[in-house]
Order: sequence, then C-alpha cells, then structure tokens
Amino acid sequence: MKIKAFASDKTIVSPSILAADFAKLESEIGPAHKAGADFLHLDVMDGHFVPNISFGPGVIAKLRPHSDALFDAHLMISHPQKYIEEFAKAGCDHVTFHIESDCHTQDVIDQIHSLNMSAGLTLKPGTEIETLLPYVDKVEMILIMTVEPGFGGQSFMNDMVPRITKIREFANKVNPSLHIEVDGGINKETSKIVRDAGANVLVAGTAFFRHQQGMAAAQNELTQ
Repeated sequence: MKIKAFASDKTIVSPSILAADFAKLESEIGPAHKAGADFLHLDVMDGHFVPNISFGPGVIAKLRPHSDALFDAHLMISHPQKYIEEFAKAGCDHVTFHIESDCHTQDVIDQIHSLNMSAGLTLKPGTEIETLLPYVDKVEMILIMTVEPGFGGQSFMNDMVPRITKIREFANKVNPSLHIEVDGGINKETSKIVRDAGANVLVAGTAFFRHQQGMAAAQNELTQ
C-alpha cells in the first residue's frame, strides 16, 4: 500500500501499537484495520535518541502478514541511515525520521525513496519548526509531535497546534498533497483541534486500542 493512494484531505487514523497488548499483537492489529484504521503506527525507539526502547524490524516483519494496513514507521533513533533497508525488508510502507537525528537529512529521504517507500520528517517539540520547511516539498508526510517523543500516554501540548497550521499553509504553496500527521494525546476532543488546524493523519494509542466500546467506536470518534 502506498501513501499516495490517500488524499491529503482525507482523515486517516494510524493506531500506535505501543498501546496494544504486546502479548497478543496479532489479534489486535488485524481488527484495527477492519475497524477502519488505514495506517498502523510503528514507534521504533533505540534507547539513545529517546529514553525508551521499543522494537525493531524483526517484530515488524512478523506483524506484516497479519495486517493490510499501511505500515507507518516512526524512527526515534540516532542513526536512521543504518537501518532504512532493514525496515523496507520488514514490510514498512512509510518511514518518518527526525530532523535531529545524526544524519544528512536529504540523503536519508533519498534512501527511503530508493527503497520504494514514502518518506516523512518530524521534530521534537523543542526544535524550531522552520528546520522542516526546506524539506516540505521533498517528503510525503510531516509529523508534528504534540508530546515529547519516547513514551505513550502523555498529555496533549496545545502550544504545538500552530505548527500544524504553519506547515499546512506552507505545503499548500509547495506540496499540496502533503499529509500532516499528529502524534501525542490524540483523542475525541484533540482530534478535532488538530484537524481544524490542518492535520489529516491521527496517531492514537490509548484512545484507539483501549476504547471502552472497542476499536470501531474509537475510529468513529476520531474521524467525526
């Protein structure tokens, strides 16, 4: 599945498997797509770039046969260029990496594209949004973090919302098909805030996998 198959004015839910039950991932990720989630968000952390460790290409490769969703990988790692090929082999459709990573940004974008994946770029809340502007027309998606990357379950940072608007306004001039993804504290209320600001891809963990009425109800709440 390719990200270009989705219009940037379509609201897309990308459930983060950090909030899923790791003891039964197979039985959770299939129903997530059936509930309407077009993407599946894969948070990869190396314990160095962020103070947490999650999983790597090996786990993703095992999950790939059990979901038809677009695999949306967010690499919170120091040296993404060393592992891009492994994520492609594992079955990722899209890879987002950090502007703060120890790499040459355009080289990594080119590397991702050369492996037939779409590319995304993101930044930590403390990094100036202007650092992303030179690459808005070079990638398929920009991810705006509305929490500090590294751990799930954090509270939504309202002061990050103007970043969404700025990227959308800039993208309308240079890359109108750009997807804008938001990750951190997304739920029924905050999803409306970020969509109004110009985002169309919503990363939801707890609000999706742990919704009391189930995943289909979560999907409906996040997109209405």
